[in-house]
Amino acid sequence: MINGPEMKIFTGSAHPQLAADIATYLGQGLSDATVTTFPDGESFVKINDNIRGRDIFIVQPTCPPTNQNIMELLIMVDAARRASANRITAVIPFFGYARQDRKDQPRVPITAKLVANILVAAGVQRVLTMDLHAQQLQGFFDIPVDHLYALPVMVKHIRSMELSNLVVVSPDVGGVKMASAYAEALGAGLAIVVKRRCSATEVEPLHVIGDVEGKNVLIVDDITETAGTLVSAAKILKTLGVGDIYAGVSHAVLTDLSIERLKDSEIKQLITTDSVPGSEDVEGRVKRLSIAELLGEGIRRIHRGESVSSLFRVK
Repeated sequence: MINGPEMKIFTGSAHPQLAADIATYLGQGLSDATVTTFPDGESFVKINDNIRGRDIFIVQPTCPPTNQNIMELLIMVDAARRASANRITAVIPFFGYARQDRKDQPRVPITAKLVANILVAAGVQRVLTMDLHAQQLQGFFDIPVDHLYALPVMVKHIRSMELSNLVVVSPDVGGVKMASAYAEALGAGLAIVVKRRCSATEVEPLHVIGDVEGKNVLIVDDITETAGTLVSAAKILKTLGVGDIYAGVSHAVLTDLSIERLKDSEIKQLITTDSVPGSEDVEGRVKRLSIAELLGEGIRRIHRGESVSSLFRVK
């Protein structure tokens, strides 16, 4: 597809800075679109560039306000489809509703599947995303999904910190696979915190499996919003005589509650990405790494019809 349709990159209002950084990496500007909200809360989109027959990429993480950002993405996709775009790829660095991926109680929806259905119905023909809460979410789509990982970006930075005697910790049993991948990439040990969830914002750590005494610790997870899991894990780890405690999280959707918890926690620094917007540093404790190059390279390869699997490799 090197000599195929021209590539055009658009952004919604969710994270224009990330979209601009991606466009800069690809050596082009963002395409022109008007994206506004009427006084009654309705979204309005007008694509100002000619996109007939073009290869369209719309960058829009569906982070809070989640419903607003999803609706805005759907409207942009519909506008592009009606403007005769050749192909529409939704670039969703953070996929909202990803944790509602199964029916774990009677009479509840599987909202992640619903969102996938709506995106396809709107006209999305391909999805580029990163670190889904569960990999099986790719199967919710009846279109191609390119699933990238923040691990290469995170590991590069963590290596530069030169942490000695490091153990990677999964804050729950479900995150063991991710923690194991980080441990292997960093040449570190592996441990697991066994927890019990008390509510949507509260968790209770029970015990730790693995040798952590006297070690520096990196707690890894895919997402944090309230920071309850991270802070609780750090608390029990500190009682076991660990050294410095760091957290590595792909998506940090920080709220006022999580910021206060991080300030009062044993976590020295939270290392995350700019998959969602955020300028808070919580007294220097939050480090956001750019994923513009990772996503930009993914977009370039999709446009050219090349494989994206080599982007998973840790150099």
